[in-house]
Amino acid sequence: MAALERPRRLRAGDRIGIVAPSGAIPRERLDAGLDILRGWDLEPVVAPHLLDDHPSGYLAGDDRDRAADLTRMWCDPTIAAVLCARGGYGVQRMVDLLDWLAMRAALSASGPPKALIGYSDITALHEAFAVRLGVATVHGPMCATETFLKDAATQEHLRATLFAPEETRVIAPPTARTLVPGRAAGVLLGGCASLLASDLGTPWARRSAAGGLLALEDVGEEDYRLDRILTQLLRSGWLDGVSGVLLGSWQDCGPYDKLRELFLDRLGGLGVPVVEEFGFGHCPSTLTLPLGVPAVLDADAGTLTLTDPALV
Repeated sequence: MAALERPRRLRAGDRIGIVAPSGAIPRERLDAGLDILRGWDLEPVVAPHLLDDHPSGYLAGDDRDRAADLTRMWCDPTIAAVLCARGGYGVQRMVDLLDWLAMRAALSASGPPKALIGYSDITALHEAFAVRLGVATVHGPMCATETFLKDAATQEHLRATLFAPEETRVIAPPTARTLVPGRAAGVLLGGCASLLASDLGTPWARRSAAGGLLALEDVGEEDYRLDRILTQLLRSGWLDGVSGVLLGSWQDCGPYDKLRELFLDRLGGLGVPVVEEFGFGHCPSTLTLPLGVPAVLDADAGTLTLTDPALV
């Protein structure tokens, strides 16, 4: 698996686009998150349809409007990065409505690409940007989520990754534990396990995770549903040749002792290093992981070392 083109780091005074590709956004959380970004000397630019309503009650406006907002922010040369306000559900409804021709043209007309930042449902965008644009993205907290608003460590790791990425080349969460020992190198990919499984079979899905260090996490999935998700990834051959696995948060997925047995059962047979409780995803304090960049996983030491800084 080849490394992708890294986005550029942020600088004080940069304009950062705020989009809502998935779920509806509570105004009070958005305002609080924008204040934090302004405290980083960034200028948040809110997409026109960010606070739109939708009859479903769970989407942040019409599919075409959400796609148009993201396309506009990505193509705007005055915008330095694009930050998703929250996850939820909705990316799969709009991802094929993005103007990919315009987005590729905007990419080739500039220097390093801008960072796309988010997690959860944004996994579908991380995969699409990797396959359709060939750019690295950032699996990180979103500005209208409770974790970003309340946890200083979450804020700081994202800020350091975006502004001073050389400081976050080694990621070593104190909670990390060895599930399957070993050391492996590869290009980081992944995100929400259920989103990766639901992407299978679609026209632009990544065909394989071969050669990659796969980061997996999820929320609100019972153990048998996680079993089904991992089994589908195995049966499809998508996990063939993967170099290593990082397991993040499994909030509201049941007792972790049962989940550990499930992960050993489903992933232990891959014969690759696996580290658990790596501190990313839907957890009260979450780490930022760059996707599309080469790294080394040491499952014994519980560390992930990026070959180069996440951003240029």
